[in-house]
Amino acid sequence: MAASGPVERLQQLETIEKDVSNAILSAGKALEELSKEKPQMKMIENHTTGFMKTLEGVEVGLMKQINYLTQVSTGQPHEGSCYAAQKDLLMGYHRMAHVRSRLEELEKIRTDGKPKLLQLAKSYSMPPMAKPGQLPGN
Repeated sequence: MAASGPVERLQQLETIEKDVSNAILSAGKALEELSKEKPQMKMIENHTTGFMKTLEGVEVGLMKQINYLTQVSTGQPHEGSCYAAQKDLLMGYHRMAHVRSRLEELEKIRTDGKPKLLQLAKSYSMPPMAKPGQLPGN
């Protein structure tokens, strides 16, 4: 399936929804024919065949939608999503903030001239993480 935008995806889901309605309608007509005193087997077979074909189309359409959602949610590359790149960028900012804080601590130890390494190791904590969409220092 070619990559498509959200509008096309919604149209595909609407088509699937209409097919589900048609399948239910075909099943209802088949049951209606069966409830008659003298059911016509040809009509029952036609409605049943229509139901099965429509149901197969619904299954194929839903599987395509599910496969697309599986790719999107697992971070696999696909067109139209920047989630993985944004996640990498935020992780890079977090690493940069961590390195910056460690360098500041090391510079402080160097300029004080006192061996505070043991004290520093005991009191060390991770810098706060930025919220998604927020860059550190902003």
